[in-house]
Amino acid sequence: MPSAMHAATHSSPYDVVIVGAGPSGSSCAYWLSRAGWSVCLIEKKTFPREKTCGDGLTPRSVHQIIEMGLEGLVAAHAHKYQGLRSFGFGASLELRWPEHPVFPNYGYTVTRFNLDGMVADHAVAHGATLLTGVEAVDLLDAVPSESGALSAAAGVVVKDKESGESGEIRGHYLVVGDGQNSRLGRALGTSRNREWPMGMALRGYYTSDRHAEPWIDSHLDIRDTRGAVVPGYGWIFPLGDGRVNVGVGLLSTGGAWKGVNTTKLQEYFVAQTADAWGLNERTCLGPATGGRLPMGLAVGPRVGPNTLTIGDATGTVNPFNGEGIAYGYESGRLAAGALGAALSSGDPSALSLYDDRMERAYGDYYKVARAFVRLISEPKILSVCVGAGLRIKPLMNELLAIMANLMSNDERGPAEVGYRAMVRLAHAVPEEAYRMLLGSGSED
Repeated sequence: MPSAMHAATHSSPYDVVIVGAGPSGSSCAYWLSRAGWSVCLIEKKTFPREKTCGDGLTPRSVHQIIEMGLEGLVAAHAHKYQGLRSFGFGASLELRWPEHPVFPNYGYTVTRFNLDGMVADHAVAHGATLLTGVEAVDLLDAVPSESGALSAAAGVVVKDKESGESGEIRGHYLVVGDGQNSRLGRALGTSRNREWPMGMALRGYYTSDRHAEPWIDSHLDIRDTRGAVVPGYGWIFPLGDGRVNVGVGLLSTGGAWKGVNTTKLQEYFVAQTADAWGLNERTCLGPATGGRLPMGLAVGPRVGPNTLTIGDATGTVNPFNGEGIAYGYESGRLAAGALGAALSSGDPSALSLYDDRMERAYGDYYKVARAFVRLISEPKILSVCVGAGLRIKPLMNELLAIMANLMSNDERGPAEVGYRAMVRLAHAVPEEAYRMLLGSGSED
């Protein structure tokens, strides 16, 4: 009997070929398949598979899960929580997720080991072809495009990692969602703006008696082994299954993490929280793993004649809080809308809708976030902002809504008013001025 890859490589061209079955790729595949388009979704790993992540779904992520009709299934494998507990500079505060006309007021924690396969399988249930254990190793018939756009490609060359079988999968459109290191994205012509923030995160799993708490913890004053504050945060996310996800995230802002040993920083953070959570060698479930995360739409271009990049491959992680899952789902959905318009009209230029909608959705917000990150990378500013803010709950409620991107477009509450003021400031002060103010430069 022919393999699934054999069938795919001998198929007529798909409407859309998608590389990467993480949040962005699987979301894109679901929305396209539900609309009736033929889709081939290619994933080099086999589900279920481990993925380095904080495993937290904010209300913004949960909304996309609901929209895809998956909340019941996800909830059966997840832990529901009600808000964020923040610590910093001797203060702490419990903050519930805000009420919102669109987003729910709760989140879930669920491992990517469980989550990603559910969304990919959901796309399959709506008609997508899913190939797992199959790696896209090269572009097919790539044609360089004009400056400022991705190259065109007729599909991808694939290889079955177990059998070694190779072939070609063709599509009228190609979507690249293969993660932050996106080799195919670079082959299409993407690059990262090295003056914009880059994240670095490590996480590990521990058993803990506090695994079912209703809060996720965020520590905003993590320190290196010398006691110096570093730009980033530590987290402890209860998973409800006997485990907690424990990690640290750093922000590269003008070389701010150069010389920081992230493994040692993780060990030091675990030691700081060990007594409260029962973290030790006996409860540790394995070594921490990590990776780098381009943020704030730092990777581009995003659109070519028949190609798009989505999710981490185009740097969609939120610089305010390091959240990536929601923006993976959303960018995949926005890409599906533009692809549907192009397929329906027979006009590939409709792909420009994706760029327009991404800019409307995130352009101002990420400009503010980048400015915010540069400011708090200065330890003195960070200590004043966090130390004072954690003692003023109304202010922190407003900041939580901004940082989690949960403002309401229909209301002019404090968070919305504050955010609009930050947008005006971000537009008024060029990013070069922030770099001069903080003495920042480019960062690898």
